[in-house]
Parts: sequence; C-alpha cells; structure tokens
Amino acid sequence: MRLDGIQVLRAAAALMVVLHHLQHELAALGLGADGLARLPGWAGVDVFFVISGFIIVHATGPAYDGPGGRRRFLAHRVARVVPLYWLVTLAYLAVALVLPRSLGDAGAAAGDPAYLAASFLFWPAARPDGSLQPLYGLGWTLNYEMLFYAVFALCLGRGRRATVAWTGAALAGLVLFGRLAAPESAPLRFWSDPIVLEFLFGAAIGLVRAAGFRLGAPVRAALALGGIAGLALIGSAEVAGLGRPLLAGLPAACLVAALALGKPSPRSSPLWVVPLSRLGDASYALYLVHPFCLRGVREGLVRSGLAGPLGNWGVGTLMLTASVAAAVLTYRLIERPATRALRARLDPGGGRADRLPNLVRGRAASVPREAEPN
Repeated sequence: MRLDGIQVLRAAAALMVVLHHLQHELAALGLGADGLARLPGWAGVDVFFVISGFIIVHATGPAYDGPGGRRRFLAHRVARVVPLYWLVTLAYLAVALVLPRSLGDAGAAAGDPAYLAASFLFWPAARPDGSLQPLYGLGWTLNYEMLFYAVFALCLGRGRRATVAWTGAALAGLVLFGRLAAPESAPLRFWSDPIVLEFLFGAAIGLVRAAGFRLGAPVRAALALGGIAGLALIGSAEVAGLGRPLLAGLPAACLVAALALGKPSPRSSPLWVVPLSRLGDASYALYLVHPFCLRGVREGLVRSGLAGPLGNWGVGTLMLTASVAAAVLTYRLIERPATRALRARLDPGGGRADRLPNLVRGRAASVPREAEPN
C-alpha cells in the first residue's frame, strides 16, 4: 500500500516553513505579507518531527533488528541527512567568510573552529548571542533529528515495541531532567527541550499502524480537520517549552494519523496528489535550499528595482517558484545521487537479505522512501 498522503504532508510542511521565511523577505523589501503573517508556518517543523517519528518506526524491521542492525540504521540515516546538509553548510560558510557582516552572529561565529566542527557534527553549540544554532541556522532541526536517530539506534534489537518504549523512556527522561535540573550544559539544554516529544507522537502512530489498526474515513476526516484547526488557532506566534508539543505537536500528530491509518482503497490517488508527492520527495532539499533562493531573489529585485512593480503577490510567487524549482533540481541532481552513493559506501550489503517494501514507488528497498525524513 502506498502512503502518498505522508509524502504530500511532507511537501506541505516544507512549504509552511518556506512561507514563514518568505514573509520576512517581503518585509525586508518593504512589502506587506498579507495573510502570511497570520499563518503558523513555523509549525511545519513540528509536522516534520511527527512524520519522522512515524516513518522511522514504520521502517523498522528485520533488516534493522538483525546483526549489524544499529550500524545499518545509522549508515542509512547519515547517508540521507549528511551530504546535502554539509553542502549547504559549506556554501553558507563561504558566504560567512567573504561577507561576514551580512550574516550577523552566524558570520561572527564562522571563524571559531570548535563551533564550525560542532555545526558539521550535529552537536549543539552556542553562537555569540547565546542561541543554540549551528552555522547554517536551519540545522537546529537536524540536531534534534540526529539525537532521535542516535537514541533509537541504541534501543534497536529488541523488537519494534520495545525499541519504541525504550526510546520514549529515554527522550521523556531527558525532558524531565531538563525541567527539574535546568542544566547549564548547552547540549543538555538543547536535547532536553520538550520538542523532542513530537518524535514520540509519530512513533506511537507507527506502532498503531504496525499493529494493523485502521480508521474509517469519517474519523480520519475529523482528525485531519482537527489538526488543521489546531494549527490555525495557534497562529504565527511561535510557542516554546511544553506548549510546543501540546499546541503544535498534537495537531501535527492528528494530521499524520489521518493520513497513516487509512484503510486500503482500490481507487488510485487523485491526479493532484502526484506532483505534491514528488515535491514531498524533494522536501528535504526544499527545506535546506530555500533560504538561498529567497535571499537571492530579494537581492536581484533590489538591484533591478522590480520589487515595487511586482508587488507582494508577484514577489512572493517568484520566490516560492524559485525555491520549489531549485529544490527539485537539487534533489534530482545532487541529493538523490549523493545519498545513494554514500549509502552504498557505508552499507555495501544494503540489507539485501531482508529488504522492506518501498511504499511510495512500489519497488524493493532496504528502507521505504518515506523513511527518509528531513
């Protein structure tokens, strides 16, 4: 059974983040953002985290529970995340070294070797302003992803349920420790943020699906509407602390559950699902490359003087189109080939003895295509 709905949701989550950043570029051009300023675009990250938790559990099987399973799991995760992230970080570093003032605190931190190493190794480190962000700011989400992968890998080998239970206990324990001890260590402060609980929401949905539980169309529709309404109600004001997994994570979980727990249908997906599903394939690239596109278009419009004549809708459409086009090209020409090459190098066997079905493209693969989260 295909899970195109999850791919569509990945595309939607990436677009939410793009629109969230796009409004700031419009403001820098002196243009109004209209309704964008009221959208919870920042919550696209929360949707990604819930999807990630679901997909990792959904993909867990004999290929990861057998001998060498931990190594294979981490090899696949590294191959999926590292190449493109390192590439965009290197591009950002080049800008920081040539034009440090244009990047603020990130530019100031670019000359610190320890900070640079932490940025490339997904280790939380503070910038001069105290914020726990890597050189390429969007990488903060990947620092959480890598934490989740590391904990999950340590808990592998006990079966799906036990792995999720131990992972949940570890992450919940981290959050509790952070609330009670208020650690001064930068990594511990970062890792103990309640946002990590959103991975567990997705993991729970993965367990429910693995158990064979399915929901009827009316219940799924209610969950989807509830998730959309929940995200709409929180608006553009970003929530922190325990409020984030409750106010953004739970609505995101409703959306994931609505799309993941459907009963098999003999009908093919609507035509509009296909392009969005393909954009879901490129969602990681869209997430990572869109800041370059937004800033590049902005600079071009400033120099050409076209921002005013185009207006906010024209500029916004141009920025969004450029971001999507660049993401699709990056995915096809760079991300996908690099991921395959590195995976083949890190895991030459590829778990061929026990491959899991690819649920998006219908071909055999050691991990389903949806199991490649941002």
